[in-house]
Amino acid sequence: MIAQETLHRIEAVPFRVEVGALLRALQVADPAPFMDDIEHLAGEAETVARPKGLYKLAAVDALGDDAVAIDGATFTSRILRVNVDGLHRVFPFVATCGVELEQWSRGLDDMMRQFWADAIKELALRRAVAELAHHLNETYHPAKRAAMNPGSVEDWPLAQQGPLFGLFGDVAGLIGVELSDSLLMSPIKSVSGIWFETDKDYQNCRLCPRAQCPSRRAEYDPHLLEGEYGL
Repeated sequence: MIAQETLHRIEAVPFRVEVGALLRALQVADPAPFMDDIEHLAGEAETVARPKGLYKLAAVDALGDDAVAIDGATFTSRILRVNVDGLHRVFPFVATCGVELEQWSRGLDDMMRQFWADAIKELALRRAVAELAHHLNETYHPAKRAAMNPGSVEDWPLAQQGPLFGLFGDVAGLIGVELSDSLLMSPIKSVSGIWFETDKDYQNCRLCPRAQCPSRRAEYDPHLLEGEYGL
C-alpha cells in the first residue's frame, strides 16, 4: 500500500521555451536559419505542453553488501548500497515531458521539425525535474542531493525499473508514463531514479565508460569503481 501522504504528484508544470536554450540544444547559431519556423514550433509546443512528475519520501534499509530495501522493495546494486549507507530516507521519482507533448510531436510530418520537437521535449523534461526538485527542497529540506537512475551504470541495470515504478503504484494513471516490455519509458523523454542525500559529488557519468554520449556531464573516472565501491 502506498502511503499517499508521502507521495507528491506535480502536474501541468508551467513551461515556456527559452529560445536561446533551444538553439544551444540544437547546436545552431543565433540567429539561426529557419528562426521563424523554430519560434513558431516552440509556440505550438507551449500551448500543449504539460510536463509533470511524481516523487515520494521512502524509507531505506541496508540488505547486505550489495542490496537495499526501499519501502519494502529490494534493489540490488553495490553502488546504490554504498551511496545510501547510513541514510534512513531517499526520494524515488519519475518525471516526464508529458503525453500531451509526445502526442503533438508524433503529428509532425517533417524530419527537421521532429528534430526540433525532440529538443523541446528534452527542455520540458528538464523543467519537470527542476519543479520536482524545488518541491522536494521546500517540503523536506534535504542536504545536498544526487541521483541514480536505473540503467545509468552497469551495476544498476534497467531491470530495476520495474520495482522502482512499483513504489508508486499506477504511474501511467498518475502521470501517463508507461513501461514497455523492455522496461523503456514512454514518453521517451522521461526519467526515473532515486534522489539521495550526500556530501559527495556523485554523478552517474563518472562511472560510465561510454565515450560518445551527448548527455555526459562529468569525465569518466576509471578508478572510482574500485576505490569508492570495491567493484
